[in-house]
Amino acid sequence: TGSALGIASNATKVLRSLGIDLTADACCRALGDFELRTARGGLIRALPGSAITSALEHPFVSIHRGELMRTLHTAAGDTAIHYGAEVIDVAGDDRGARALCADGTEIRATVVVGADGFHSAVRSTIAGEQAPIDYGYVCWLATVRYAPEGMTPGFTAHYWGRGQRFGLIDIGGGITYWWATKNMRPAQARRWDGDKADVLAAFDGWAPAVVEAIDRTPADALISVPGQDRPFLTTWGSGPVTLLGDAAHPMLTSRSQGAGSAVEDGYVLAEALARVPDPVQALRAYEDRRRRRTRMLVNSSRRLNRLEQAQNPVACAARNVGMRCAPMR
Repeated sequence: TGSALGIASNATKVLRSLGIDLTADACCRALGDFELRTARGGLIRALPGSAITSALEHPFVSIHRGELMRTLHTAAGDTAIHYGAEVIDVAGDDRGARALCADGTEIRATVVVGADGFHSAVRSTIAGEQAPIDYGYVCWLATVRYAPEGMTPGFTAHYWGRGQRFGLIDIGGGITYWWATKNMRPAQARRWDGDKADVLAAFDGWAPAVVEAIDRTPADALISVPGQDRPFLTTWGSGPVTLLGDAAHPMLTSRSQGAGSAVEDGYVLAEALARVPDPVQALRAYEDRRRRRTRMLVNSSRRLNRLEQAQNPVACAARNVGMRCAPMR
């Protein structure tokens, strides 16, 4: 929970339909000025973030993960939510679904929804153990209580280098969220064991705002994750068991749709369970409605990631020129 999320307009639209307006209910920022810059800080293109989201009629929100969870928990009212149960196995039979926890507790329910993330135990029971797909880079994440000089509300900047990127985002409450990537061997990315000094060294010579953000970050606030997704599943469930979010369709971060697509999943799943009398048939209806869209998001995130993480200097130059010349639409 030490980092932040982008909740795109498609997901804030869903939340608003449920009476949850993050811009009113939570400490967060709606997207404001959005700039694409070179590693040294030269402007590639300025995008009118607030005008774009106005045209979409719903904001793009950047929010700390903990704040999002607090807001959703509050909105759930008196719904019972229990934390700390590690599910290790699920199964279904004619009596419904069963979840077995690591402490031996067995939970019975009408359905089980595996929304347990990238390393989903529920997914493993449905699809077996599958190795992640590595893309050859590490991603560092951090939130830090400071505001860079001149940062406007909702400001977002992406700095593009060769095989490296850096994102700097205002998430409100005097907190800045940043992320950084660097190409490296997949094994090294999976087991990155460096420290803050190594991250500073990786971005030596970059724009002053980049270096300052890293320097201001406490060493123990750094999180590292490898650039990975998984093979897309054609089967998300069996009987009274299904998957949702990263457990079903983990995707790279380039389209900022990991969290948003999970929000969409939840809405469609709830609608199906309310509309279809048989719970098992409702789960299959939900899966059928979501499969095509989420496959598109996974594939397009991969394509955009290849462009963003390009290391060849000619490819990087072409990328930057293309971004400058692309029509605003």
